[in-house]
Amino acid sequence: MKNPQKIKQLKRLRRIKRVRAKIFGTEMRPRLTVHRSLKHLYCQAINDEKGKTLVSASDFELTAKQRKEKRIKIAQEIGALMAKKLKAKKISKVVFDRHGYKYHGIIKAFADAVREGGIEF
Repeated sequence: MKNPQKIKQLKRLRRIKRVRAKIFGTEMRPRLTVHRSLKHLYCQAINDEKGKTLVSASDFELTAKQRKEKRIKIAQEIGALMAKKLKAKKISKVVFDRHGYKYHGIIKAFADAVREGGIEF
């Protein structure tokens, strides 16, 4: 009998490959990718032409008080921070890469906060 956790991981890896085959980040429209672990949330704007990270943000940049909030609230704050950093680099459009995660909960809260910050997907 196969391990259900391994099957779940393989399905997610397939989703990542399928999505990454279709999207590509450029300097003018980078790929905004988000990664969530059990405790933390990380995001990056990546130029795939050069293989460089243009901007990154994570919950480590928040204050200790902000990190004690609920995870949805933390995702919103990181999204607002990322939008601010992208605006500083004069980037207004991105391609969103949800990295195989379902578009709900923390990922949706992050994406909505980035949109509210003035970044277009």
